[in-house]
Amino acid sequence: MTPETRHWLDGLRDFAAAHRSSKPQPAPMRTTAEEAAERSILAAHLVSWLNDVEGVAAARRAFVRAPGGPVAAADDPAVVLTTSAQGIAAAEDVCGPGNVLGAALRPRLACVTELEYRLWCMRQPDDHHRLHVNHWNWIKTRVPESRWGEFARHPLAAGERYWLHRTGTSGTGPGDRRDCHLWKWNGHHAFLVEAFIREGLVSHFDRTPEPRSPE
Repeated sequence: MTPETRHWLDGLRDFAAAHRSSKPQPAPMRTTAEEAAERSILAAHLVSWLNDVEGVAAARRAFVRAPGGPVAAADDPAVVLTTSAQGIAAAEDVCGPGNVLGAALRPRLACVTELEYRLWCMRQPDDHHRLHVNHWNWIKTRVPESRWGEFARHPLAAGERYWLHRTGTSGTGPGDRRDCHLWKWNGHHAFLVEAFIREGLVSHFDRTPEPRSPE
């Protein structure tokens, strides 16, 4: 990484750590089983994404070197994973010290919440992803009843609710993507009911995970 990229990444890590320490953690409002299921899904996706991270890197290089690409963009950018509290725990499982899979990426990886990332980018903008690539991986576990009609082809049974697993990458130009997978949680287990669904209108703020509190 360039010194500028390193400075931006270290600043994000320090900012996220300070932000978390200054905010009291709310009391958990979910069961241990539910949090474990969320963490398992997020970890499985992260493993899959890491197995293809060289493809992401190749897309980034092609984007940077193409005519009209971002000016002075880094070939070896920082990688920011934005996720929920359970996603941060999952990333520690997958990419933490001693884990071979995430070893190569670890020096240039920051794992933060969506809010931490957005606040940092307000303070230290990285226009056009010149210094970093963002990959998001989180689950909306409280889908408002007003949206259930979108998923009527998969009706809910008693005790079930929808989960939306959202993933995507930005900072690779034509290689960018945005995906969503529909799951159900029945109070004991989570199961995938449809991959790569097309959602209705999703607001800017709907990307912000709410892992501990109902909507």
